[in-house]
Amino acid sequence: MAVVANAVRQRLQEGKLAASFNLSRLRTVEAPQIAKACGFHWLFIDLEHSTMDLDTAGQICAASLPVGITPIVRVPEGDTNRAARILDAGAQGIIFPHVQNAEEARAFNSACRFPPLGVRSMTYGGPQLEYEAVPPKEATEGGNEETLVVMMIETPEAVENAGEIAAVDGVDVLLVGGSDLSTTMGIPGQSTNPDFLASIDKVIAAAKGAGKIAGLGGVYDEAILPDFVARGMRFFLGGADMSFILAGGKSRGAFFNNLKI
Repeated sequence: MAVVANAVRQRLQEGKLAASFNLSRLRTVEAPQIAKACGFHWLFIDLEHSTMDLDTAGQICAASLPVGITPIVRVPEGDTNRAARILDAGAQGIIFPHVQNAEEARAFNSACRFPPLGVRSMTYGGPQLEYEAVPPKEATEGGNEETLVVMMIETPEAVENAGEIAAVDGVDVLLVGGSDLSTTMGIPGQSTNPDFLASIDKVIAAAKGAGKIAGLGGVYDEAILPDFVARGMRFFLGGADMSFILAGGKSRGAFFNNLKI
């Protein structure tokens, strides 16, 4: 018996893309199956910009594992306590928003790793272990191996420090928060602005230089996303639950409103 494999980590190691189904308003354990049916690879469970509680997020994480959808949770800024608790509940990755420098990255990563790689407290028999009694050494080593730790780059300061953040042992992904980054640069929403693209390239170079993965959220225009893939992005926020509901609902509503009688 081993720790449940992190399918997204494996995809990234193979050089493949990994795109998320973003949860902010959908709160039921059907979410992982819905995401899988839609062709997504992981659930982005957002505790920063939603009122979802930890218990609900934990149930969704546990329900994701048998489906093969990787549950990754964004915690509120600097919330290492919530990160550790949701990992115990079944999350296979943590996203830390608004990371500014290597010192913060080291502290955040440490909270997600068992000793000797970090300070995460030991727990037993959780959903990642399929509720089996796994020897502690195997459980901690497997937990460290299968947990994805993601640092969000969302300000010009973080872009300048991307190299030192990427160099932190245990950091797996640098995820550009496109909305916040463009806003803090004074060019909100301008995802094709040359200055924004230059920042993107800096983050990609920093990630590649450290053997890490670069990712992007907050940019959902299908006309321009291929360019970010070509630049080297591999880890994507794929779109939000409410956006999908509205797009499908509006399309069907328009269909009925345009029927001739």
